[in-house]
Amino acid sequence: MGKIIEAADITKSFRTEAGELQVLKGISLSINAGEMVGIIGASGAGKSTLLHILGALDRPTSGNVLFEGRDLAGADDNTLARLRNTSIGFVFQFHHLLPEFNAIENVVMPGLVAGRRYHEIEKEALELLGELGLSARTRHRPGELSGGEQQRVAVARALIQNPKAVLADEPTGNLDTTTGNDLFDLFVDLNNKRGISFVVVTHNKTLSDRCHRVVEMADGRLV
Repeated sequence: MGKIIEAADITKSFRTEAGELQVLKGISLSINAGEMVGIIGASGAGKSTLLHILGALDRPTSGNVLFEGRDLAGADDNTLARLRNTSIGFVFQFHHLLPEFNAIENVVMPGLVAGRRYHEIEKEALELLGELGLSARTRHRPGELSGGEQQRVAVARALIQNPKAVLADEPTGNLDTTTGNDLFDLFVDLNNKRGISFVVVTHNKTLSDRCHRVVEMADGRLV
């Protein structure tokens, strides 16, 4: 099984009024193709920062990240944006749907950014939303959807470009237990059926234990 993401000796520091704050302190982590990995740890451990670096949303202060064997260190911002748009899906605790657009319009957005034709992406979006149990909600705006429905729209948006990996940051954090379990069932199903790699940051140990592998962070390091 090949590695889809490899991070080697990653550090990340931020400048603050009190001086330099080192959030990540030499993390090395590999994610295999088709693997589900849970990342757990207390608040402030650096989980979200690590996820952003693994997904090329941010750059490390030192160390390097490979995506499918390609070193991202020398890539310019446009190249990283294309990588995120075509190969990596993101799901966050707060779904970040555009409130003025309905479910279909939110889902097709990454495809439009990539220059695809609307009618082609709309067909795929309808199929995806149907697969996620939202056939009757495709023309509803986020404010007309429940929290679980909004998060499913966000998952459909993350999948519309057929990514190799989906990175999820506390995706169930704003959901009740039942809805959160349902969302995780969806992740497991997508992993099984499509072979998508998932990296999931969560405080919920019951959910993380359903991953193939769990890594724990504390004080910017892997435990």
